[in-house]
Amino acid sequence: MRVSAQPAWVLHVRPWRETSMLVELFTPDYGRIGALSRSVRGPKRQWIRAVLQPFTPLRIDFQQRGELANLGAVEPAAAPLPLSGEAVLAGFYVNELLLRLTPRNDPQQALFGRYCALLDALASEANLAWTLRCFERDLLTQLGYSLSFAHDANGAAIDPDARYRIDPEQGAVRALTSDRSAVSGAQWLALAADVEPEQATLRVLRRVLRNQLERLLDGRPLRSWDMLGGLIRK
Repeated sequence: MRVSAQPAWVLHVRPWRETSMLVELFTPDYGRIGALSRSVRGPKRQWIRAVLQPFTPLRIDFQQRGELANLGAVEPAAAPLPLSGEAVLAGFYVNELLLRLTPRNDPQQALFGRYCALLDALASEANLAWTLRCFERDLLTQLGYSLSFAHDANGAAIDPDARYRIDPEQGAVRALTSDRSAVSGAQWLALAADVEPEQATLRVLRRVLRNQLERLLDGRPLRSWDMLGGLIRK
C-alpha cells in the first residue's frame, strides 16, 4: 500500500542500524505508524534528519509493508512550532502518551485534530496544566474510555454540590464529603464544559485523570512524569 502527502507529526525518532532511522509518526488516516527512513545518516542527508523531529508539521509518502512502513518523500508543511521551556516538556509528555496508548495503524482523525490543537495551544500563552488536562480527557474518550460527565453511575444528573469518586469502570460514584480522593460535581462539570477552573480544581482533575491513565498503562509509569516534575502537579 502506497500513501502520498499524508499529514504527520513525529512522536519519536531513534537510530536504526548504521545509516537509517526508526521514526514513530502520528497521522490522521493511519494513526500511529512506525516507519524506516533509510540511508539518512550521511552528510548529504543531514537535512532530512533535521526535518524528522517532533513539533514540525510534515507531509509524508510511505509504503506500508507489514509492521513497519518504508518512508519516502518527507517535507515540512509549515515551520516548526516555537515551543520552549515547559511547553516542550508538555509536548514530549503528550507524545509519550500517544506512543504508549495508541495502537499502530488505527485511523485517528479526531484525535489527530485534538493533537494539532494541543500543539497550537502549547505554542501560545495558554495555561499548560489546563491544556494537558483537556487533552488527557480527549485521549481517554478517543480510546473508548469515555467517562460520563452528565450523569453518575446510577444515572442521576451530576450535582455540582456533591462529591464523586471517579471509578474507571462505573464512572462517577457518589462519595462522602470526607472522601479526600473525591472530586466535586462542579469540578467534574468544568472539565466537560471546557471551562478553565481555578488552580485548586486543576490539581484535583490532574489526580483523577492520572488515575485513569495509570490503569491503562498497566503499572508502567511514563518517563515524562518524572521529567515534568512540578508542571503536571499544577
